[in-house]
Formats: sequence, structure tokens, C-alpha cells
Amino acid sequence: MGFKFKLGPLGIYRQLHQYTGQTLAPHTAIFHLYSSAPYSEVTWHVIHSGTVVEYGLFVKHCKVEVYLLELKLCENSDPTNELTCHFSKADAIATIEKEMRQLFSIPSEKETRLWSRYMSNAYEQVSNLDSTVQDAGLYHGQVLLIEVKNEDGTWPRQPFPAKVSGFSYSCRESPSQSQPGICGLSNLGNTCFMNSALQCLSNTPLLTEYFLEDKYEAEINHDNPLGMRGEIAEAYAELIKQMWSGRHSHVAPRMFKTQVGRFAPQFSGYQQQDSQELLAFLLDGLHEDLNRVKKKPYLELKDANGRPDSVVAKEAWENHRLRNDSIIVDIFHGLFKSTLVCPKCSKVSVTFDPFCYLTLPLPLKKDRSMDVSLVFAGLHRRPTQYRVVVPMMGAVSDLCEALSKLSKIPAENMVVTDVYNHRFHKIFQMDEGLSHIMPKDNIFVYEVCKSSEDGAECITLSVYFREKRIRQPSTSSGTVLCGQPLLISVPKHKLTLDHLYNVVLEQIGHYIKFPLTKEYSNVCLDRGICNGSSGSCEVEEMEHQDGDEEGREKASEPESCQSEGCAHDLLGKEGQHHKKHLFTFSLVNSYGTSERNSITTEGKLLKLNSYATLAIDLDPDTRKLLFDEQESQAFEKDASMLQSQKKKTNVALKDCIELFTTMETLGEHDPWYCPNCKKHQQATKKFDLWSLPRILVVHLKRFSYNRYWRDKLDTVVEFPIRDLSMSEFVCDPTADPYVYDLIAVSNHYGAMGVGHYTAYAKNKVNGKWYYFDDSSVSMASEDQIVTKAAYVLFYQRRDSKQHIAPSLPAESELASEECDGMDTN
Repeated sequence: MGFKFKLGPLGIYRQLHQYTGQTLAPHTAIFHLYSSAPYSEVTWHVIHSGTVVEYGLFVKHCKVEVYLLELKLCENSDPTNELTCHFSKADAIATIEKEMRQLFSIPSEKETRLWSRYMSNAYEQVSNLDSTVQDAGLYHGQVLLIEVKNEDGTWPRQPFPAKVSGFSYSCRESPSQSQPGICGLSNLGNTCFMNSALQCLSNTPLLTEYFLEDKYEAEINHDNPLGMRGEIAEAYAELIKQMWSGRHSHVAPRMFKTQVGRFAPQFSGYQQQDSQELLAFLLDGLHEDLNRVKKKPYLELKDANGRPDSVVAKEAWENHRLRNDSIIVDIFHGLFKSTLVCPKCSKVSVTFDPFCYLTLPLPLKKDRSMDVSLVFAGLHRRPTQYRVVVPMMGAVSDLCEALSKLSKIPAENMVVTDVYNHRFHKIFQMDEGLSHIMPKDNIFVYEVCKSSEDGAECITLSVYFREKRIRQPSTSSGTVLCGQPLLISVPKHKLTLDHLYNVVLEQIGHYIKFPLTKEYSNVCLDRGICNGSSGSCEVEEMEHQDGDEEGREKASEPESCQSEGCAHDLLGKEGQHHKKHLFTFSLVNSYGTSERNSITTEGKLLKLNSYATLAIDLDPDTRKLLFDEQESQAFEKDASMLQSQKKKTNVALKDCIELFTTMETLGEHDPWYCPNCKKHQQATKKFDLWSLPRILVVHLKRFSYNRYWRDKLDTVVEFPIRDLSMSEFVCDPTADPYVYDLIAVSNHYGAMGVGHYTAYAKNKVNGKWYYFDDSSVSMASEDQIVTKAAYVLFYQRRDSKQHIAPSLPAESELASEECDGMDTN
């Protein structure tokens, strides 16, 4: 295979700009790749020799910048006059300021300030001119405003009071004093996942009081090599103070997101992310930034060796605290007990490990019901709908076996398809997972014969129906797909045009109108050959191996109609001369949109591959005259369709905890190294809870992944708002009672990878529940909280000391807020 490269012409740059709507960075080279292999497609590629943008502070991610960032520039005196310009993410803010001075004719001696606008009335000053566009957190379409100092030394815009730490946040002043903590967070572009997690943490009283009372300042660990130099803790503290000031209806957490993106590049862009993953990063980042241990000692792990659990657990916790001592450990950390047992030598290994949150599996359904339509190969039999029960993680073969029990059709004679828009969207293989079939898919199962009665090999062909249309100047095709596609099975030695014609007639015979007109009166609906003119397709003669002359002779001999109920009997045998075919064939692609060649020679074998696609072309008059449209769409319903589908059952939170603590056997690819056997073994493993934290974070594992299945589980998990007793799951016999009350919930609506995040949270000052949907905040009631969207739960241990809120502005009535409606970001 040979390849050639060619630089693209200038027109390609314009085409790419029109196609993507974005501007290519300078020094971008475009080439396309030629391959001498057949059917290869010419593909344009973009390469770059210019700017490489670096993401992250500790974990470096380098990306070639292909498209420049679009920014909208305007003056403070005329903010409606926006000029669109493009910059590299590596450009300094000073470069943008210089460009704006030139665009708006601002003299160099005039003092200026830059502001970024996030909402209609939300502005944030961009004060560090040495930072890059990337570090400043500017995004595509961002509006930048330049402000010129007045002659009297004042500024037209009054800035928000500067913070000691240097952080500032875009805020919207509340028209009246509002309840502290009842503050929304602006969506900066697919950042609802971050807003949801932040609202849950903000309404965790023990943590919020710690930051509002400035206790964090004395504990920031700037030198921790595992931390973020204290910058995450400082950014979070400033955000919490804004949210709990009582002065703002919502805040834009721009600088907080920028700081998070610097240390965790996966959160630096504006793609939808996972609120639990952001929460895990933030808790770990705050812990390391606030770790009171300045120099972590080296500790050697010891095996239990039969010692009492209480001794081993105490040792593990003390060792953990020697290296990890922060407010996060104080509040969020608990202790697991892990027990491994070797299946060969019965070696028991017990370890105790700290955890910051519980990830609980949801009980999976073992089976699912599917509605499918079976298309029979027999004459005059309508397709029938069946409801089958199949394993959730089963294969297509399981579907066929279940259908075979109901229909008595052998499973090996079935082909499962997904029909969409009058064609086969997909033809499934027997070993494919059923996870590829979605509930809304239109599944048709066809009865086909893999071999004929005499043992001859058969091939299976796809047949589409098309109606001929008068070609319009604006259309590229003279046919449109219609009706239900067919899968037909034909013996190879009978694969002639006439035999193919009659096999199709047999399949569609039950919806041909009778009596036929004189013009079509000699149509046979049996497997016998109808003599007459050919269809409009070209044929290649089948190549036969030596000794196959007999088969060729048989293939060319006409067969007589001998089946009972043949159309000859129905129509009378007086017209033995065929006058006109009902339809013609075309060999087309799998979409039925383009013809490859045509069949014109009759009596000779067609050279077709299995699952080749043929189209039956009907003119509108013939279709209307001869075909019963109502009958063609008619289905029978099997008794199984009367069975009601299983209703989705709710699951109790305790069921998830029991599943988490159930003993399991390690997988073949995840064995445990047994120190006695000196080899890896598939040991049994069991998790238990030894001690629980003051704030228990429960992550419901709604997103399921395996070889076949990638899905979100929308099971409703019934979790208590108050009085969650965890004592029965704690194996420490000396532990005090563990009773928890719910304080926050992170919700996820939609499917995996998309959707929207919101939060419910209980305000620690007035004890009322609120619903946080980005910048919108509204009152909520307890009966609204338990839904299938619940994703991360925050519980506070009841016997935790009741902390009194620090001095805050006087409480006032919560201003009525209009809910903006659910955002799909």
C-alpha cells in the first residue's frame, strides 16, 4: 500500500472555517492522504507547527492548538458594540489589552482596566496582565470590556472590594439582604457538575464553619509536595465566604474553576464532567493543602497475623493519622475492614484501610423483557409480535432461544435485525451482546433457512422496497424507501432471477390484492419459476467447480407449481403466458440509496454474496393498485404480549450497603497474591465497615460499565431523610451508635456523559431545604428529595456536636427567586 501527501489549497482553509465555524491558528498545515488500496477514502488531516498549549501545573498535558479562541471585545462606554477577535490560549492578557487599545483608539498614556463578562450584569476584573488566556480561564465567546480612567482620577465602574488573597468572584448583589448560604452558582459552560458538588460541600456545616471562621489560615500547608501549594484551599475559602455573605443571589466561581483546572487538567475545559469525581478531587486537594503533617514519616505495613481486630484497626488508624491529619480527615474519613481468604491454603489476610466516601453498587436486574416481531418464511403468515424475557447481560443467541420456545421456530434459523426507516440499520451476530439493543429499537427477527431440504447451501439476501418518484431538480434520487424490508434465503444452485422473484412473491403474497388485473394475471406465488421477461439488473454467471454440471442443469430447468394453495389455483390456469412482472430488482448498497448494477439475464445464476442488498422498485400506480398497504403493516400478537412488563422496583439504601458488604470472589484478571502459596489466587474478598466518619458521603454507583454494557441505572433508591442507622453494618463491637441525618444530595438527570446536575441542601442556619439549579435557588420540601436522580448523598452523624453558626449578617426573609428552568448543560 502506498501513500502520498499533498498540501491543501487555500480553499480548504475557507472550507474548514465554514464547516467548523472556527479560525485555524497560524502555521497550520493541511494535507490529505492518498492510499492505493481499493475503496479507501481521501481524508483531510490538519497538522500544526506552531503553538503548543500546556495544561495543568503538576500533571502536564500538552496539546497542539489548532483553533484560536474567539473573544468579543468592547468598550465600557459602548458595551453593545462588540468586535470579534481571535487569540491563542498562550497569549498574555497584555496582548489583548494592546489589541483593544488599537481597536478603540485609546492613547497609550491613558490608564485602563479589563473586565470579563459572564452574564448580563456579572463582571470580573482581569487584573493580572502577565497571565495567559488559558490561566485567566477565558473561554470561547467570552466578552471582554476595556474601561478608561476618568480625567478626575475616578473609574466609571466601581470594582468589587478586593480580597486579601487576590481572588475575586463575579457576583450579583441581592436586591435585599438574603439568607446566608442561599446563593446560586453561575453555569460557566457545562459546569453544573461542579456547582452541584460545591453546593453539597457548602452546606456541610462542620466544613463551612471551619472556613468562615478562618481556621484554615493557620493550617495551610504550602510545602506539601502532594498538595496544591494551598491555592485550592484559598480559592475554596474565598468562594465559601462569598456564598455565605448574605449579599449575593448568585456567584460566578470563575477563579475557583481556573485553580481546579490548573491542578486537575481534566476539569480545565468546558466539557460535562462527573460531580462525584470533582468532589473526590476537591476533598483530596483540600486535605493535602490543609494537612497538619509537614513531613510524613515512613511506616511499614504489618499483617494482622491473627491479632485481634481491635488492635489491628487501632494501629491502622494511628498510622493513617501520622501521615494524614487535616479537617477533611477529622470530618470525612472512616475505616474499612477488608478480609481475603485463599481458596487453596485458607490463608486469611485482614487489613484496615481509610476511606473518604462510600461507593455503593446498585442491585442489577438479572433479566429484561424485550418486544420483538418475528417474520416467518412460510406462505400467507403475518408477522407476529412476541414479548421475551432474556438475561440482562445475555447475547443475541439468548434472544433467539427464548423466541424459539414461544414460536417453535428453531433458533438457528433466526436472524435478528434492527429496522429503521424501511431498511436494516443493523443485522446482529449471534454472539453480540444484548446491551447493543436499546429499548426503543425496532427489532425484527426473520426466519431463514441456512440450508435447503436437499442439504444445499443457502445464502441470505436483504430486500428493500422502493417507490419510484418523478425526479425533481432538487433531489438526487428517483426512488424512496417504503414498506418493511425482507430477509430471504435462497439455495445457491437456484439463485436465478426468476427463482428470486418467486421467493419474494411468496413472502409478500399475503398482502397482494386479489383478484389481479388481466395485466398481472399469470403471477405464481409458489417457488416454481414464472417464465417471462427479466428484471432490469445485470448478472454475472456463477463460476462452477468441476463436477457441478448436474447442478447447473438443474438450476436451468423450470420447476412446476405443485404446492397446494398456489396462486394458479386461486387465479385459474387459463393464462399460462406471463405478461408483466409486478416489480424489478436492483442491486444497491446497504442504505438502499445507490444502485451498483442491474440484472438483465434470466436463467443464469446470480453471483451474490450473503447479505447482499437488493431493492424492489415499484412505480406508484402499481403499488397503489396491487399492494394492500393496511395488510402489509398488519401484525398478529402472541399471548406473551398480554403479560405486563415488570415494573421497576425501588431499592432501599440498606440493600445497597448489604450488597457492598457481600462476600465475592475475585475475578480471573484481578487475583490476589497469597504469601503462603507464593502465587496469585482467585481469593474471596469481603468488605466491612469498622468505623464511620462524622460526615458520611454515599456515592450511588449509577453508571455501569462492562464489556458490552455502558449505561446509567435509573433505579429509585429509597434513602431516609433522617434516622439512618448504620450501627448494624459496623463490625466494631465497642462502637457508639451511628445515626445520621441527610444534609445534601447531588442529583444527575439524563444519560451517561450528558445531562444536568443539581443539588438539594439543608441550610444550617434556618434548617430549611433548598433546590440549587446553577444560579437559581428555590425552596424545597422533604418529599421532593428522594428521586431516581439522586447520585451523591451527604449525611451528618447525629451525635456530632451541634455547631453554632459564626457571626453573620442578620437573617432576613429569603427573597423570592424565579427558577430559570432546568439547564441541559
